[in-house]
Amino acid sequence: MALYRQLLKRNYFQRSQLSQTSFYRMVRENELLNLEQSKKLRRSFAMQFANELWQADTMYGPSIKQTDGRWRKTFLIAFIDDASRLITHGEFFYADNTVNMCDAFRSALFKRGKPERLYFDNGSNYRSKEILQACLRLNIHLSHAPIRDGAAKGKIERFFRGFRDRFLVENKDFTTLDELNDKTHQWIENDYNNQHHSGIQMKPLDRFTLDHTRLTFLYDDDTTEEIFFIEENRKVSKTNVFSINSHKYECPVDLRNKTIQVRYNRSQRDKFIVYFKDKRMGEATQLDLHFNAQQRMKGASS
Repeated sequence: MALYRQLLKRNYFQRSQLSQTSFYRMVRENELLNLEQSKKLRRSFAMQFANELWQADTMYGPSIKQTDGRWRKTFLIAFIDDASRLITHGEFFYADNTVNMCDAFRSALFKRGKPERLYFDNGSNYRSKEILQACLRLNIHLSHAPIRDGAAKGKIERFFRGFRDRFLVENKDFTTLDELNDKTHQWIENDYNNQHHSGIQMKPLDRFTLDHTRLTFLYDDDTTEEIFFIEENRKVSKTNVFSINSHKYECPVDLRNKTIQVRYNRSQRDKFIVYFKDKRMGEATQLDLHFNAQQRMKGASS
């Protein structure tokens, strides 16, 4: 109970998203508080099927000189499938933040399908509200490696070592981030995913496709786009209006005096989607008092 309350207090999830009973069942079935079982699982850390488990981490990349003469660091966010050793996606960014982490994760999902479990680094980006809520919406079990325990993420760490030794040693100068990513994607697909891997005695891509009947892919639609939107609870007024980001919006349907969930893209904040009891109600519209007054006047005159 104490653990559940602490997670609620830190906004890792809402009570409506994960009930206390479901939380208890998840902890009990996975023996998450059993230290001996956790050690045993770590010793036998190898999945049987593709997309049973992905690992992910971030690696410091080369610096790129900008047009103004400044140098900017790059960061590689990569995901590896545990069973096949396939890199489901890898991409460089100029910043190691939540927005870029979500972009990389979204690309991996669309390219290789949905994993059953994720084993992430312990950094703040991997613990963000967006990532947690996306996993809850997709029914993906999320766990994190212990702090300062690189061995817990052995497969992705080994890939990073090979990437440095085989790719970055031969490719040292990049003029743009796009060039770096183009060459990285080519190397991952041609020189890694499609080459013999000593750990599995076959090509990662061939091993991954052996389980093609088990893979679940996402559709590129509005609902999937909203999976990575941040979510906040809001109370709707008697006039069917709620406030968010210092602006007032009208609900798409009558939800007066209800508590709703509002989802939006933190980096854009250009649209706000209203959910009520886990059902999508539609997109909210910004409150326009003058337009509403004109509509009322037209109705009265008719």
